[in-house]
Amino acid sequence: MSQLTVEPGAVPSGEEPPDTGERHRLTAVTGLAALSLDAMASVAYGPEAIVLVLAAAGAHGLGFTLPVTLAIAALLAVLVASYRQVIAAFPDGGGSYAVARTHLGARTSLVAAASLVLDYVLNVAVAVTAGVAALTSAFPALYDDRLWLCLAVLVLITAVNLRGIVESARAFIVPTVVFVGSIFVLIVVGLFRSAPASTATAAGHASVVADNATTVGALLLLKAFASGCSALTGVEAIANAVPSFRVPRARRAQRAEVALGAVLGAMLVGLSVLISRFHLQPVAGVTVLAQLADASLGHNWAFYVIQFATMILLALSANTSFGGLPVLLKLLARDNSAPHVFALKADRQVHRHGVLALAAVSAALLVFSGGDTNTLVPLFAIGVFVGFTIAQVGMVRHWRLERTSGWRGKALLNGFGAVLTGVSTVVVTASKFTAGAWLIVVALPLLVAAFVAVHRAYARIGQRLGLGRIPDVPHRERSVVIVPVSSLSRLTSEALSAASSLGDEVRAVTVCHPDPEDRAQLHALERAWAEWNPGVPLVRLACERRSLGRPIAAYVREVAATEPATQVTVLIPETEPERLWQRLLQNQRGAVVAHAVRRETDAEICRLRFRLF
Repeated sequence: MSQLTVEPGAVPSGEEPPDTGERHRLTAVTGLAALSLDAMASVAYGPEAIVLVLAAAGAHGLGFTLPVTLAIAALLAVLVASYRQVIAAFPDGGGSYAVARTHLGARTSLVAAASLVLDYVLNVAVAVTAGVAALTSAFPALYDDRLWLCLAVLVLITAVNLRGIVESARAFIVPTVVFVGSIFVLIVVGLFRSAPASTATAAGHASVVADNATTVGALLLLKAFASGCSALTGVEAIANAVPSFRVPRARRAQRAEVALGAVLGAMLVGLSVLISRFHLQPVAGVTVLAQLADASLGHNWAFYVIQFATMILLALSANTSFGGLPVLLKLLARDNSAPHVFALKADRQVHRHGVLALAAVSAALLVFSGGDTNTLVPLFAIGVFVGFTIAQVGMVRHWRLERTSGWRGKALLNGFGAVLTGVSTVVVTASKFTAGAWLIVVALPLLVAAFVAVHRAYARIGQRLGLGRIPDVPHRERSVVIVPVSSLSRLTSEALSAASSLGDEVRAVTVCHPDPEDRAQLHALERAWAEWNPGVPLVRLACERRSLGRPIAAYVREVAATEPATQVTVLIPETEPERLWQRLLQNQRGAVVAHAVRRETDAEICRLRFRLF
């Protein structure tokens, strides 16, 4: 289908038009703050996930904490290098979805998209519940109100993101800096201590280390590695949201990705070194990070600063999803695999519908879980591992097709990463299947099926509309405009005036019921109509039943049958009240007529809004 686009104020060829939206986009620093909170906050539960698994092998098993963390840090380096290449190759964003769509086919790309959607939604729910859990741990009296607190935090984050991604980034820079700075202070101070400064936090809590286990098998190490990989969630967010950065977009996004990898890797390795240095053992009811803060800084004000910074950043790490998911939904909408409304942008470069959809689904998950983190954690991270694996495999194919300088080494790096993340996906799914991971196994194909159904629906619509083909030359037909009326008013006059401008012939119709009161009203209307004499005939539609829309729809069908070469339009006059609440005072006659005509005829419907203010 040919398309003509008129652009007022176009600039001469070769010149860059001014982009007034650039100030609402991200720099490398604000991008790191807006899109890396998920990954940064994961140090609060990533090392703990490793320790809890290794504790099953006793104190001997805890000695493998640092080697497992180093393996995760190596995988992090592989992922950062890979996503840096993804950013350069796919500057329109989309991450694993864009890679898969180009190199692995549409169906695989939908699997990647579905995995990312699930991960983004679960990230919001887990982040909010974890943050509130930290708050209720400090103030136990709030525990019974944790669901309402979760919803309140979600509303706050949604409101900030509706103001624009730059505003959200600026709002989260300070908490991010405080958290990262606190963690590095904890690490540096701890490295200069030969013994824990305090163990008050863990005192009185039962140890969860097994007493009778001495051997560490490959399966246990693999499970610890897979559990610790939860710290890698969020690494892909920057690659998914490249269009949100200022120009040069790809370069700024690459810088943010490298900075994220460097900071996250240093924190993970540093915390693991301290775990081994202090021979820390996990205990019930106290987080590993809290024990490390206690051991490194002592049980003082610095300890509480880290706890509150962790609480705030965990809650705000949901912002990663609000930065990445709307862009992903935009790409899906562009490819006709999601409703086109997700491609629309509001002011301040906000994909408002994507933000609101994410908030709504996340709120449903919070209600489902009752604000409990442990209900949601087993579902977390599986989706992102699927996306990691697909992206790595797609990049291997990318290098084989491009064959640029050094492509073999890059392909080998991506292939190695695909093996690692693929194995992690299988291990995490198998180990957490009965704990709730089965929901992801079921939800993933259902979401892919939904994307496919939407794509097919748009394909059918496009075929009916003749998209991509030159349509017939427009021609003029005789037109009749039918205007439903029930009384004489200024609204009636405005409606007939508008109808006269739209069609060759205008007919006013009114529905008559057999009740004496209705017949009296009809006779009064006919007398007033004759006295008014607007030059438009008033057609009486008799109906034995108390129906309004059906007799009008039947008359429209009759006109269409007797005058087949005539375009029939139904113009429905309605009032628009001055106050929103006054809509409750309206009788909704217009909506009833419009519904009946739309359902039973092919006539065009025009709803005339007459403002009362």
